[in-house]
Amino acid sequence: MPLALTQLTLSHFRSHRMARVAVDPRPVAIFGPNGAGKTNLIEAVSLFSPGRGMRRASAAEMARRPESLGWKISGQLTGPEGQHEIAFTSENGGARQVTINDKSASQIALGRIARTVWLIPAMDRLWIEGAEGRRRFLDRLTLSFYPDHAQASLDYEKAMRERNRLLKEEVRDPHWYIALESQMARAGALLTTNRQEALARLQAAQAEAETAFPAADLKLVQSEGSLPQTEADLRDALAESRFRDMSAGRALVGPHRSDLYGVFAAKGVPASECSTGEQKALLISLILSNARALAQDFGAAPILLLDEVAAHLDATRRAALYDEICGLGAQAWMTGTGPELFAELGDRAQHFEVTEEGGESLVRRHD
Repeated sequence: MPLALTQLTLSHFRSHRMARVAVDPRPVAIFGPNGAGKTNLIEAVSLFSPGRGMRRASAAEMARRPESLGWKISGQLTGPEGQHEIAFTSENGGARQVTINDKSASQIALGRIARTVWLIPAMDRLWIEGAEGRRRFLDRLTLSFYPDHAQASLDYEKAMRERNRLLKEEVRDPHWYIALESQMARAGALLTTNRQEALARLQAAQAEAETAFPAADLKLVQSEGSLPQTEADLRDALAESRFRDMSAGRALVGPHRSDLYGVFAAKGVPASECSTGEQKALLISLILSNARALAQDFGAAPILLLDEVAAHLDATRRAALYDEICGLGAQAWMTGTGPELFAELGDRAQHFEVTEEGGESLVRRHD
């Protein structure tokens, strides 16, 4: 059974005072002028998977203004794990609460029944921005394969913050560091292993597919020196770097210093040196590869969220992208400014128009 969100209801979420969308597992083409609320709609869909959503926004930032009354998103998800009623609520700017079939649930539980992968315009600078953005991109892909990756990241960050506090206070007694460095090493080794296995899955999915989009050779590297591979290696590296870290006031070794290095495989050119169009094509290739690999693991392709993906593709590339999405059997929620951007999909998709009227977004079906 394909993975699909078949019912979506928004209440006081972003620009949507109230919206109800009923769809089937086919791709969903959403068009309308800039600022109408298209991205807000698919941001809501992005919450149906572990993490903070595609904008990494806080619960308070998602509330419709000026009311700020709190918000609710609910939906019906169908897939290999059956049918589930999922809801997200935030009251008066409070933390987001998740329920699955009317029972409080964790992010890890959500990850067991749903997979969502997205590509948004902010990612277009992936190959030329700083390493932090690439780590975030890689961790999002990794999380799609390993739902426990988020907890490992939280554990690592918590221990690192405590260790950094000791460094800034110039605490020199090694006994204060040993337990924290052991925690960092345990969680950090899992982060590195998960990232490398995710990259291996992406590489294999690229190699096995015939696609109109170019493949990328990918590698996990350390910004300085070699990347500690095991828990013992990382623990030793942290201990050896202690005095150097004290001078900097922060940890200078570990998975938080990793970077994703990509090369346009067919040309042997680093992704950072490719044209804007080639960089976009490489990104699309990675998202499609992620979807193929997840389909093998999960038994169904993930839900794809593609914000303004067609804006910089010619008609041939758009048609190739849509053919690949339909070939995967993925429910892809896509946005664009006009219906002509989805002409190549025809009746393989369901079409919706989003407009802004009287300060709120309205969603109308156009089939």
